[in-house]
Amino acid sequence: MSTSTAAGKRLRHPAEMPFYVFMVVLNLIIIWLILQAAFTLPYLPDRLENTGWATAVRSAFIGLLLLVPILVIIRETQRASVRGTAVELSPHQYGELYKTADDFAHRLGLPRRPTIYLANGNGTLNAFAAQATGHDYVVLSNELFANLQQNNREGLRFILGHELGHIRLHHVSLWYQLSVAYSEKIPVLGPTLSRLREYSCDRHGAHLCPNGASGLVLLASGRHTEHTTDVQQLIRQGQALHGFWVELAQLPQSHPFTVRRIERLVRLGLLQAVD
Repeated sequence: MSTSTAAGKRLRHPAEMPFYVFMVVLNLIIIWLILQAAFTLPYLPDRLENTGWATAVRSAFIGLLLLVPILVIIRETQRASVRGTAVELSPHQYGELYKTADDFAHRLGLPRRPTIYLANGNGTLNAFAAQATGHDYVVLSNELFANLQQNNREGLRFILGHELGHIRLHHVSLWYQLSVAYSEKIPVLGPTLSRLREYSCDRHGAHLCPNGASGLVLLASGRHTEHTTDVQQLIRQGQALHGFWVELAQLPQSHPFTVRRIERLVRLGLLQAVD
């Protein structure tokens, strides 16, 4: 059964869309300023033609013209690299997780089933969602997969649901990336939008797997301790996480503090405190 419209709204952080709209408007203003500056270049006095400002404007204008093809090249070559170096899941290749992804995609109402890959993460605990022309896909690092697959399937399901949330909310689509290509580079503002996206996708992961708290615990405590860490204590830690220095430290971060992510999901009733 696909997620209903009401549930879909609840699964997106309420501040994400308003802030995204703000970032789109800011992105358009930046593009307009680049164009206006580029149009003035032919009329500059000779003494200003080779200044740093003129060079910066020319570079920004060229970057604007090449933005779409560069993004397309990056997206296509990234998928090609993943296909050539990672293991693609199928009914016969880690079939249980493949079926889980198929079920999650159906429940989220995704128009096409994402491909799931298992990659060598070189020791990192990482997963990401991406898109290329006609294809959505999720890459799980081997360290993350190996740690969760055997003894912590619920944690793995949560992480998979989180990544599928990025696809459902179009965070990986070309038009989305273009719509904030410049504004997202602004310090503080870009990370703020990123954190709101992460909160939204956490809600998707918890919605699809409410017993998957250990998927986040793993990020906080590291490998092999997700079952011995006291989740209730982590929740209390998240509740106490406030103050000027905490918020200052959070500003440049692309992801919310992990204990805060857990506490908010539990407070919303989406994530169970104990597996």
